[in-house]
Amino acid sequence: MDFDTIAAISTPLGEGGIAIVRISGEEAVDIAEKIFRSASGKSLKEAASHTIHYGRLIQPKTEETIEEVMVSVMRAPRTYTKEDVVEINCHGGMVSVNRVLQLVLNNGASLAEPGEFTKRAFLNGRIDLSQAEAVMDLIRAKTDKAMNVALDQMEGRLSKLITALRQEILETLAHVEVNIDYPEYDDVEEMTHRMLTEKADHIQKEINKLLKTAEQGKILREGLSTVIIGRPNVGKSSLLNSLVQENKAIVTDVPGTTRDVIEEYVNVRGVPLRLVDTAGIRETEDIVERIGVERSRKVLKEADLILLVLNSAEPFTPEDKQLFAAVEGMDVIVIVNKTDLPRKIDMEQVKKVAGKHRIITTSLLQEEGIDDLEQGIADMFFHGELEAGDITYVSNSRHIALLHQALQAIEDVQAGIAAGTPIDIVQIDMTRTWELLGEIIGDTVQDSLIDQLFSQFCLGK
Repeated sequence: MDFDTIAAISTPLGEGGIAIVRISGEEAVDIAEKIFRSASGKSLKEAASHTIHYGRLIQPKTEETIEEVMVSVMRAPRTYTKEDVVEINCHGGMVSVNRVLQLVLNNGASLAEPGEFTKRAFLNGRIDLSQAEAVMDLIRAKTDKAMNVALDQMEGRLSKLITALRQEILETLAHVEVNIDYPEYDDVEEMTHRMLTEKADHIQKEINKLLKTAEQGKILREGLSTVIIGRPNVGKSSLLNSLVQENKAIVTDVPGTTRDVIEEYVNVRGVPLRLVDTAGIRETEDIVERIGVERSRKVLKEADLILLVLNSAEPFTPEDKQLFAAVEGMDVIVIVNKTDLPRKIDMEQVKKVAGKHRIITTSLLQEEGIDDLEQGIADMFFHGELEAGDITYVSNSRHIALLHQALQAIEDVQAGIAAGTPIDIVQIDMTRTWELLGEIIGDTVQDSLIDQLFSQFCLGK
């Protein structure tokens, strides 16, 4: 495909040791040649691929030195975009890197759009769409396990499975076409039905295997939205600080200290939790605290996991009972805190109200019970441990939705065969399955969706 030459800053803006400006396209080396003077006196046009060169950037008209740099030359097709790529390594800093980028743009490059380098890698055939999406998952990974899932997908593990399934469907459709075109043999229709049944059963089984990993994969990718609730002064902020291992929330003996929603990411046994500390849910005349309580009620509705904190040193109250009612039907872990103080809460009453919910006792002041809580979370969502490394996790919401649609289409094939539907009609649903799986890797996806997906990437990637 024919593209113009693009450039962008590929490192985070701010002070740092090094910043990188990336140039990609047919004129990448020519543009760099205009503004670079090598300390060795050699031309970048004569440089071997995948070499780095020390020198300075200059204003072409005045030969004024702009920066001291290292310039990497990487020639197509062995590059990230399969185009010629030049990366200018300059000093980190807002002024320095922006001056370098402006110099590159003034000498023939166009400013890259968000995700345009990865988009070109996709459009030029170096990676498929699921691998491209995994690039952003890798950047956004909050835990080692989430990063490993993204790496597997980026290396094409999911793509290979999807491609193999699509090939099987394609071969089956080809056989069906042949049998439709040559119906003179008496047993052709019976053979075709049997072959379609066997293939549809196999495809359904493989899609279901992928979907079984979807819940865990989505958690690893996006994190568990975990809300800490409880009456004021039961230890919610102390729990947040214990899990984050940092004093993020103010902890005092005064009820109502937390007046807004506080969010933090925390790694619990490889599972990323988007931890939300809420204002104590209670009736209050304080207008600021009341706003915080309303926000608490809102995030409660969107939570994947509830950590409901009770105070062991106080009797079980009607307010506590109301909190249990508010989280009915949700995934809840009950935490009975402040066990270092004389116990006044009726644990039998707590067990009765908690029902099937797991109960964990803690003394956050003495740092007791956190390990049990972390294990409880792992047990609830990952049965104690993440699965073995040879499992392909489906983590992307778009992929999960398409797999569900493909599963429905293949089930329509099975239902059609069972009902004696003509082969050419059943074939439509089989083709639909093939198309839906193709959308995952980008073979049958629309241009508008491609643009939308890559617009979510950061600039310079």
